[in-house]
Amino acid sequence: MNGNLFRGVSLPEGIRDVAVVDGMITTVGVDLTGDATTGFDVIDADGGALIPGLHDHHIHLHALAAASASVQCGPPQVTSAGDLGAALDRAPDTSGWVRGVGYVETVAGLLDSAALDQLHARRPVRIQHRSGAVWFLNTAAAVGVGLRTADHPGVERDDSGAPTGRVWRADDWLRERMGHARPPDLKHVGSELARFGITGVTDATPNLSDESLIALVSSHTNGAVPQRLHLLGSPLDATPDLPPTVTVGPFKIVLADSDLPDFPTLCEQIRTAHSRGRGVAAHCVTREALLLLLAALDEVGSHPDDRIEHGAIIAADTVEELHHRQIPIVTQPGFITARGDDYLDRLDTSDVADLYRCASLVERDAPVAMSSDAPYGPVDPWTVIAAAATRLAPDGRTIGADERVSRGTALGRYLTPLSTPGAAPRTVRPGEPADLVLLDDTLESALRTGADSVRCTMIRGRMAYRRRE
Repeated sequence: MNGNLFRGVSLPEGIRDVAVVDGMITTVGVDLTGDATTGFDVIDADGGALIPGLHDHHIHLHALAAASASVQCGPPQVTSAGDLGAALDRAPDTSGWVRGVGYVETVAGLLDSAALDQLHARRPVRIQHRSGAVWFLNTAAAVGVGLRTADHPGVERDDSGAPTGRVWRADDWLRERMGHARPPDLKHVGSELARFGITGVTDATPNLSDESLIALVSSHTNGAVPQRLHLLGSPLDATPDLPPTVTVGPFKIVLADSDLPDFPTLCEQIRTAHSRGRGVAAHCVTREALLLLLAALDEVGSHPDDRIEHGAIIAADTVEELHHRQIPIVTQPGFITARGDDYLDRLDTSDVADLYRCASLVERDAPVAMSSDAPYGPVDPWTVIAAAATRLAPDGRTIGADERVSRGTALGRYLTPLSTPGAAPRTVRPGEPADLVLLDDTLESALRTGADSVRCTMIRGRMAYRRRE
């Protein structure tokens, strides 16, 4: 019998050995020796903490892969129209297109084709807003994808019916119109996530096309993304044949802050998802979107798998309501580290006070899970954990000091099961899947060191990452 033995790990109950066989934790004990561990691959932990693998409960895998090959179009690299034009000019000419990400209006206003032509007209350019909600196309790009005759509902038009160059929530459609038949390769993404100690991910991309769905599942089965995979964007009418390590979660719906759905439409969306046996994972950034969702759930009824994505702004009196409803909130305090100075400068004081609540939700026993929203937020979970604990903006100012939680509490929000975000954190014990992360030092020390403390990551009993010593 072959397996793995983690020798001398630090667990809450003390120094222990942990045996793994066939992808499961079989034994946790003191000084495990003898026939039960003969032939095992022994990993000497030297007192380093062994924890369950982290789960990123809201991420966009294909967008994350594409972002690494894109031009950064927002702060801190780009802060003015001149910076943006220079960045576009420097972009390498590979496919003939320039792809930009991370744009925000403080750089050069709300872009359209005419404004973007002033910055770069030589090649087709598409730039994504940092929220991921909208693409800006210059004239060459608009012509290239046929915006003038396009019938996609996300194509924005002016009063005369001409396209403005803004295209809302149409990633798959744009890729198809550009002739980019395949989504980007995910091998680098899977490796990076394993290096951070992430063993499971929830892809929160809405309305996955058949092609994107197949590509995600294939990337998992071929090992490019070894992490367990939970999908929110699988269409309601899809019945994919999935391996047991790929699961379909609640159906993602978007309550866009730029264009909230009307109440009857939202109710029908929720009702339809519930009738198919799925909850809804509702994108709610503003307090208005959240209140609209809660009213719709009162009208339609709830499902055990309903959840709230982001909860970026939650009014104080809504915290108590979320406690009573026990709807999980999947939030991203990493945005405070990435964008906090912009929030402080641009948002109303009342909005800043309600940003990315953590402590108030945890204290009221509302189910909370943490995540990255990468590539729109920082992908490193240890950065998100630190953000939840310090609440420090890039310029050192504090956002919502009362919403600080301990690093241990924040880590626990990354250890909740993929299928039930906000539930009790998973633990290292016999009978649990061998999705494990070995750290260099004690947990308290590693939480302050961050990602550099990850020594190895095991997924389903196989080493997905092992740092070179």
